[in-house]
Order: sequence, then C-alpha cells, then structure tokens
Amino acid sequence: MKINRHGRAKVLTQSEIQLIFSDGLDNGRDRALFGVCLFSACRIRECCTLFTQDIYTPKGNVRPRLVIRKANTKGKLATRSIPVIEDLRRLLTEYYPLAGEIYLFPGRSDGHISEDSAARILRVACQQVDIFGVSSHSFRRTALTQMSNAGIPLRVIQEISGHRNLEQLQRYLEVSDNQVLGAAASLAMLSPVASNGVELDTNQKLEIDSYYPL
Repeated sequence: MKINRHGRAKVLTQSEIQLIFSDGLDNGRDRALFGVCLFSACRIRECCTLFTQDIYTPKGNVRPRLVIRKANTKGKLATRSIPVIEDLRRLLTEYYPLAGEIYLFPGRSDGHISEDSAARILRVACQQVDIFGVSSHSFRRTALTQMSNAGIPLRVIQEISGHRNLEQLQRYLEVSDNQVLGAAASLAMLSPVASNGVELDTNQKLEIDSYYPL
C-alpha cells in the first residue's frame, strides 16, 4: 500500500470506487478526470494532457474512442486509441469543458490541469471517505488488474496500457491472497488419495471457483 508517496498504489475494490465517485469527488470535472483514468487505464499525465477534440466531436458529442497522443505518453512510444465504454460515456456527457478550451481538463491559468493538482483532488476525496493508500496510479493498476482477472490476454491488455513489453505490464498486476489460495486448492486434483480417473468432488470445484470466478 502506498503511504506518503512510498510503496505501490492501492488496487481498489468496486465498493471503494463507488464510494470515491459518489461521496468523495464532488463535481463532474473530477469524476470525468478519474473516470478517464479508470476506464482507459491511462497514466495521470496522459489524462491531464488530453485535448478536448480527442474526446468530443465539434457538436459536443462523445467520440466512440478516445485518443492518447504519442507525444503525451511515457517514452513517447505510440498513439493509443481506446474504446469509450458506456460508463465513461455517461461521465463525459455530464461534463463538458467551456467552449473554446483546448484541453479537456484546463488548469487555472493557460494550459491543462497539473498532475499535482489532480493528485491533491484525489487525496482530499479519499480522506473524505476514509480510504487510504490511494494515488492517481491506483485507477490504472485497478483497471489492468481487473482485465487480467477477467481472463483478458496480456497482449490485448498491453494494447490498452501502452507498456513497452509484457514484463513491465505484469509488474502492475495485483495477485490477491484468495487467488493464491485458489491456485493451491486446484492441486486437489493431484491427490494420491483419490482413485485414478476420479474427478474433483462438488465441494472442491466450488472452492476453486470461488477464488477464480468467471
């Protein structure tokens, strides 16, 4: 867990995410800001530097895909195009920057909101709902871990995350104690006590499925 900017960013549960968005973040801009971080698994800098035209059409409609430009990515490796799912579309529809704003999330002066300002907003929101160990990177780690747990191939996740290689991506992924226990429970099929050809009994199957739900 991350404490005073040290350690790994916390991977959030669904209930924690709901609490942060419902009771912590108190305006449409902030919910859209961290909604983009969550539903595109992007880095906070990539989010802060998004252009309005990369999200909205000239008529103000949310585009089907958001574009993270190569120049704003870590290492400037490649431009990424990420589908906008319905949950993110709703957040972006509720929020729309003032007409003429170049950046999706403008700062107080010319330019975009800073990463430090975004981090402060999140810290205050998390303090409001008594959730600790969270940083702006938590949404990226949470999204990538969720996709991995859902069985999405790492190569596909890499297309969304923008990692240079799979080794870097794997460092982001959280492995829970329950998953480790479930992996150990799966070894019951190797038991020398059972007769050859005997399948796992119902209780054993339920135990493994509870750790690795579909």
